[in-house]
Amino acid sequence: MKLEFANKGRVKAFLNFYEKRYLIDPLKRNSMSGLLKNLLNGMSVMCRSAYLEPVMVEDEGRIIMIALLAQVDRMPDFLQIAFFDADCKDSRAFKLILDRAYKLAKERGASKITGSLNVHVNYGLGFLASDYNKPQGFGTMHNPEFYHELFSENGFEASDLVSFKKDLDELEELFNPRIIERVNRRYSIRSLDYKHLERDAQIYTSINNEAFKNHPFYYSRKAAEDLELFKDFKPLLRPENLLFAYKGNKPVGFMLWYPDFHEIMKPGETIGLRTVLKNKFMAHRIRTVKIVEMGVLPKEMKNGAVLALLNKVFELVKGKYSLFESGWVLESNTPSKMLGVKLADSISKRYKAYIKDVT
Repeated sequence: MKLEFANKGRVKAFLNFYEKRYLIDPLKRNSMSGLLKNLLNGMSVMCRSAYLEPVMVEDEGRIIMIALLAQVDRMPDFLQIAFFDADCKDSRAFKLILDRAYKLAKERGASKITGSLNVHVNYGLGFLASDYNKPQGFGTMHNPEFYHELFSENGFEASDLVSFKKDLDELEELFNPRIIERVNRRYSIRSLDYKHLERDAQIYTSINNEAFKNHPFYYSRKAAEDLELFKDFKPLLRPENLLFAYKGNKPVGFMLWYPDFHEIMKPGETIGLRTVLKNKFMAHRIRTVKIVEMGVLPKEMKNGAVLALLNKVFELVKGKYSLFESGWVLESNTPSKMLGVKLADSISKRYKAYIKDVT
């Protein structure tokens, strides 16, 4: 058994291993390999500000475990074990990756190692920690339970995350109409304008950086990175999927939501042109809508901007979808968690992210 670096000659083997994990499992869908490919081949804007080292463990000539070790210049204290994937619980293989992560962290001055953060939270955070027998939702991870054993047995501390769900079929209104009347007088909501995509990407970035500056796994984004993200998903995202809240002429919040595209993808299918065509002609088959991300300036959090955004999404999806599902929320994020508890019917799934000090 040995650790190998996925240099240019081995990148394809690295990618093939990652894709296979998603293409052979009927509960998974391959929606992230395109991003991983761009990172490995230096084609993503993220490559300009991140050190990336793909490693894989081979046993008797067969790859059994991979990871992309990453350090981003705006998060220098963290060395990430990103895009981790394994086809079996092999403690020796994991130890080889962890030893390399330790060495690299010390060389590059990082004080912590993370597990499940995929370069940036926009690309995923949190290994699945419940409901392993349910299909993977778009934008969230799906993995075997033994991933948690590997990280916890090696001294990583877990941060718990949850997602929430709500039945929409019989729901006539989300909030009291009098409350909505008040918040609508205070805030206006508009959709993404693809004719001014660069401007809207900058607004999205600025609000994100202010709203999540104290998030333990978040680091400041650049508008060019978010612009790349929106361009990549432009064939799937409609203008209404990104909403901005304004107070007067000032943008104070946003909400990113979209249908769960995995519901129109077949097992073994990679997201691409076929998914785009299905979304155009078979969108009615999608029953779940996902509230992926919401960012509101701190001083507007308690003034109704959150309610205005949520209610606008509800107006857009009412009668079209059967289920609301949120993105993950840190259990330590009390305001967001309590909002989820208050509005949702139940917790949908649980996730865990990991941190370990470099000693």
